[in-house]
Amino acid sequence: MFMRAVTAAASAAFFATAPFSALAETDIDFALDWKFEGPAAPYFLAIDNGHFADAGLAVEVTAGQGSLDAIPKVATGAFPLGFADINSLVKFLDQNPGAPVIAVMMTYDKPPFAVVGRKSLGIETPKDLEGKILGAPPPDGAWAQFPPFAAANDLDMAAITVEPVGFPTREPMLAEGKVDAVTGFNFSSYLNLARLGVPEEDITTLLMADHGLELYGNALIVNTVFAEENPDLVAGFVAAVAKGWADAIADPAAGAAAVIARNPAGDAELEARRLQLAIDANVVTDYTRANGMGNIDADRFARSLDQIAETYEFQNAPDAALYFTDAYLPEGGFAVQ
Repeated sequence: MFMRAVTAAASAAFFATAPFSALAETDIDFALDWKFEGPAAPYFLAIDNGHFADAGLAVEVTAGQGSLDAIPKVATGAFPLGFADINSLVKFLDQNPGAPVIAVMMTYDKPPFAVVGRKSLGIETPKDLEGKILGAPPPDGAWAQFPPFAAANDLDMAAITVEPVGFPTREPMLAEGKVDAVTGFNFSSYLNLARLGVPEEDITTLLMADHGLELYGNALIVNTVFAEENPDLVAGFVAAVAKGWADAIADPAAGAAAVIARNPAGDAELEARRLQLAIDANVVTDYTRANGMGNIDADRFARSLDQIAETYEFQNAPDAALYFTDAYLPEGGFAVQ
């Protein structure tokens, strides 16, 4: 993580001398938030269908370990671009003022943060979590947003036993009844449970956005030093990703095939379902249908910052301009239909 003691001036000096060899070339390393699963399809379709090449880019996609994972990678310059939870980015920039990272394209207009439980274990509503065991991986983006979700639903956190779990053991523990619910993404935990043999009718998905959460979800992020030196390159990358999403929305099966080409151990049918869940619940929303994909609503973002502040003590006054810019987006965003 970026050290809090690093000042903005020192950060700027570091990046002024950092060897961004990719700047003079077309090679781009992209830090994904998670493994090569269905929702990663747009990036692979942008490669396979030539969208990155048309923009003069050769992109290498690297898997991540959670929706917070890409933020320090991009902030330190290890990767020029990445994909991460914007709410975690807000907190990161509050704790590390001047860190050179900002969001440039909202992808999950409706965030996938969810609590997933089992009806047979007594989980059907948010209130049912009280008196139960909640499995939560510490780096999980959904767990990071659980406090405002709990506040919005008047949950007594003292009445919930939180069990730190690893990502690989999260759904197996729920399938075995060792925890009653887990935090996760709606399109991942649900299908992982089904694959483990839990009947789908027994699975409860509490999408936080449907239960009082105003927050946005994951966005493309960029190192600001890199972006300032390469604005056309960043705009080309963003546009190519949007074309990849258009391809995935039009043909989720082709998107899943692109994922399986990189992850042969995966299940094409499962990843097509996972991708479709993400499209339906998180990407193609009422807002993006009307306003295009990529941008944000300023009033909603302001409310989301207020909601973050309900359970997080800002060290500095929140400033939306520090967290998101539309400088690399076309007017009206990108069409999703």
